[in-house]
Parts: sequence; structure tokens; C-alpha cells
Amino acid sequence: MNAEVIIVGGGIIGCAAAYNLAKNGVSVLVLEGSENIGNGGSTRNGGGVRQSGRDPRELPLVMYSIEHIWPQLSDMLDTNVEYYQEGNLRLGSTPQHQKILTGLADSAAAHGVDVRMITGDEARRINPYLSEAVTCASWCPTDGHANPLMATMGYYKMARRLGAHFISGEKVVELRKIKGAARQVVTASGNVYEGDKIILAAGYESRFIASTVGIDVPMQQVLLETLVTEAVGPMFWQMLGTADADFYGHQTEHGSFVFGLNSGLEPYAKPGKPLSSSIAASAACRGIMHYFPDLANIKVVRTWAGWMDACADHVPVISKVEEVPGLILACGFTGHGFGISPAVGLVLSQLAMEQETAVDLSALRYDRFQ
Repeated sequence: MNAEVIIVGGGIIGCAAAYNLAKNGVSVLVLEGSENIGNGGSTRNGGGVRQSGRDPRELPLVMYSIEHIWPQLSDMLDTNVEYYQEGNLRLGSTPQHQKILTGLADSAAAHGVDVRMITGDEARRINPYLSEAVTCASWCPTDGHANPLMATMGYYKMARRLGAHFISGEKVVELRKIKGAARQVVTASGNVYEGDKIILAAGYESRFIASTVGIDVPMQQVLLETLVTEAVGPMFWQMLGTADADFYGHQTEHGSFVFGLNSGLEPYAKPGKPLSSSIAASAACRGIMHYFPDLANIKVVRTWAGWMDACADHVPVISKVEEVPGLILACGFTGHGFGISPAVGLVLSQLAMEQETAVDLSALRYDRFQ
């Protein structure tokens, strides 16, 4: 089976690119190595749609997404992606936290983001469930959150409706060049697919696949873990984080709380199938209860884990590859991909169609590592 554009990876980035291409009448084939669409980090994250705390090189993508796409995304995809733009509180309780948060806030404000430092009392006026332990916070009123599963599935379903083809359980093992350009995609089953352009958006697996045409993106696998609670009545709609990034999350439309967590042990996780640990969940719960004592008696329903494609300089590679014409990279998102995914899907389609991109990608080029 051939297509004008072949996308390797059926996460939210691949699905968003497929949607934007199919909407423009381009024939698209998406190959997903696992049996399930969105089986990687796309459906294993805290759902943050945030500008605060980001590297300045990523800011144009998230600012474009928030201004032009996220507010309309549910209508665009005919799916409720549960997008709430109710602000982001990043919490601190020590002088060191104040220093970290002030640095992040000043950096974001210098790049045009509406973010400022507030006192613990100001934070409690925004969210009365906060404990007295909170002495400072950064506040970004234009940040928010959405449902990763619904957003990924929304892009997938609408891309299919517009004519994109998806094949799951089709693990890509090799790219092949014809006359110097990337043209063919070979899978473990022995199938060979051919396209004019190949978008590689397969998370950490992108490193191995790109290496088959002599390209290396310096990234490693790092574990991300998440927990979800039972549903309770509505309490607050802000996106939450901390200065130490030990937990982050929000209350969902369903009523459950979803928290991403960081135990510090993630780089030492066993390879293979990503597994959550009792250590991480219990450590995160202690931190959550420190800031939100009213959540102490809410039951944790389940935990899960996924691999993050952590790039060497902590921002993604979104780029054509000059050495391999026809190849477009979209990997190394380092756990920051969900919030920027609407803009990334758009610019990937524009790169594939040889159009000027809506956002300047020069800081995210592959050749920055050379």
C-alpha cells in the first residue's frame, strides 16, 4: 500500500498530523507498532496544556495551540476533548521553591506569557483547598488541561473520517532510500510501504528507526508514571504543578483526579514493558496531601506507566532532515508533547506539503546537535 505521506507512530502527534494532511486532501497512511492507537505517552500523561515552566524554544508551539486550536478542538474533531482553560498554579513551600518558580515565571513573562508570582494567600483565594504549607506559587491564567485519551481518539477518528488509513500492530523496523531520498518503510511482518514523505513520530523508537538511514537523535527512555483516583464532586479546575515537579495534575470532568508523578527513580526503571511502582505512587500521594489535605481520603483507583522519549536538551526535534530528503522527524518530546500537539500536527502537515509553517521551527531543527 502506498500513500503520499507515511506516518510512523499512532500517538497524538501522528494522529494530529494525519488529520491535518487528510483535511487538505493528501493521502495518508499511519503505521502503529502496537495493537492500540495512542498506546505510548499520548494516553499516559497528566493532560497539561501549559505555557508556564516551558523551555522558550517550545513556547511558540504551545502559545499558537492555545490561541488558535485548543478552544475549537472539540468542535473540529466532533469529540469532547474536555479542554479547560482555568489557569495553572505551580506551588512552592520553601525559599528554594520561590527561587525556582520566580526564575520560570520571569523567563516565560519575558517571552510574552501572562504568568506572575503570587503569595500563598493569593493562591488560596484562587484554590481554597490549598494547605497553609503553600507559601508561594506561579500563576498563569491562560494555561489549562484536557483529556489525553479523548484528544488522541478525536484526532484518530476524524483523520479516518477524512480518508487517512491506519494499520496497528505493524511495527516499523527500517527506512529505505531510493535515489538518496527516504521513500520506503519496512515492517517486522515484511511488508514494504512507499510514500513521497515519511514522518517519523514513534517516540523513543524513532531513534532506532532513524538510525537505519544513518540519522541519530540523542534521546533516551525515561519512565513516566500516573495515578487516577475515584470520582468525587467538582472541587477545582486549575492545572496543578510544583516547583520540584514531584507531582502535577488536575480534576477531570468525570470527577476523578489524574496526577503525573516523579519519584526520582525513573531513570533506573527496568527496560521492557513500562511498569508503575508502589514507591512512586506513595511518594506522590504524600506530596499531594501536603498541599491538598482534603484529598487524603480519596481512593487511588489505579496507576500506570509509559516511556518518555527524553531528548538530550529537553526539547523536541521537529524538522526535515537535509541529509535524507523526504524524512521529517517529530520525536524527543521529553514529556511535553501533549499540550503542543495541535500545533505540531499542523506544522508537520505543512512541512510535508512544502508549505511555510505557522510557527518558526528553526530552534527545533535536527541539525542543532551537529
